[in-house]
Amino acid sequence: MSEQTQEPGSSAPRRVVVAGAGMAGVQTAVALREQGFTGTVSLIGAEPHQPYDRPPLSKAVLLGKAEGSAFDVDFEALGIELRLGCEVRGLRPGDHELDTEDGPVPYDVLVVATGAEPIRLPGAEGVPGVHLLRTLDDAERLRPVLARRQDIVVVGAGWIGAEFATAAREAGCAVTVVEAAERPLTGALPAEVAAPMAGWYADAGAVLRTHARVERVEPGTVVLDDGSRLPAGAVVVGIGARPATAWLSGSGVELGAHGEIVADQHLRSSAPDVYAVGDCASFPSGRYGERLLVHHWDNALQGPRTVAVNIVGRASGETPAVYDPVPYFWSEQFGRFVQYAGHHAAADTTLWRGDPAGPAWTVCWLRGDRLVALLAVGRPRDLAQGRRLIESGTPMNPALLADPARPLKAATA
Repeated sequence: MSEQTQEPGSSAPRRVVVAGAGMAGVQTAVALREQGFTGTVSLIGAEPHQPYDRPPLSKAVLLGKAEGSAFDVDFEALGIELRLGCEVRGLRPGDHELDTEDGPVPYDVLVVATGAEPIRLPGAEGVPGVHLLRTLDDAERLRPVLARRQDIVVVGAGWIGAEFATAAREAGCAVTVVEAAERPLTGALPAEVAAPMAGWYADAGAVLRTHARVERVEPGTVVLDDGSRLPAGAVVVGIGARPATAWLSGSGVELGAHGEIVADQHLRSSAPDVYAVGDCASFPSGRYGERLLVHHWDNALQGPRTVAVNIVGRASGETPAVYDPVPYFWSEQFGRFVQYAGHHAAADTTLWRGDPAGPAWTVCWLRGDRLVALLAVGRPRDLAQGRRLIESGTPMNPALLADPARPLKAATA
């Protein structure tokens, strides 16, 4: 019986299986125990490593300042069964079984938390010296590259490209970043906001080449479509990620345009007793009036709490919790701490607080008189106060908001 039609008082699930052992999967398993779930919880991960956090991979782990970033979770004490090095291969919702390389795994409730996988550079597969940066193994393969101070070409000037370029410069490598678009962070930020960030590359001693498409990668060289040849002891590809959901083909689970699981406001998928959380799922936002697909750490931290509440509460007929967060992420790049909260697509006004040529500034997006998003560079107090103002929907005074000396919380209407 699907959750959408499940009757109050139905028997409680006794076995919850979580597919994916990243942040979203681990937090789901932990949150189930925190909510008092006493049944079996199995956490299945494709990688053989103890579950770990990803943000340190592009920072401390990459630079050899940390050996790993395993979660500080005592899975045994929590009674969470770990099945690591086990890849999921398919789903049969009618049978309530998850197919894995070790055989079928039955479930009462399944939570899909398989995350996202990096997009590969066409034609570069198998070329020596081409790297991705998504997993612990990726970071460990790149660490000696940085230690040797090789010439490095980074393909893509998005968030991960900038973070890797930052680490590579810190390690003393010569870095060239090639970006097909006219500026960094195309698609993530408006042109006028991303434009000041282009100068950060040169400030850090990295070369940024925009309008630059990779024609092909040869051992030791990246060839651009204008015929330029860039020396490359290593090539790091950071051109985006897509939901890791190919294994759901034929399962009947509804997928969206980007391959993401189409979840409802309670993070339930279209299949009975199957939830989806984290990078692999989109959800409808009542706050923003559109469906959001959020590939950031905070989403993988917050969503599991909603899922756990809904799994535990459904047998007693409790009203399901709605997932409608203010999206949040941060990035450390070129000596700057960049934070973003909200969703600016529907904004009709953009306000600046401070000079974007300086070390600290904020961009605020308004819809009417309500703050819907902000980007803070070196202004963490703006971010903290702004996030609360977005959540509360407090009317703002634009004239006061534009004064960088005034706290955001004192810029209300």
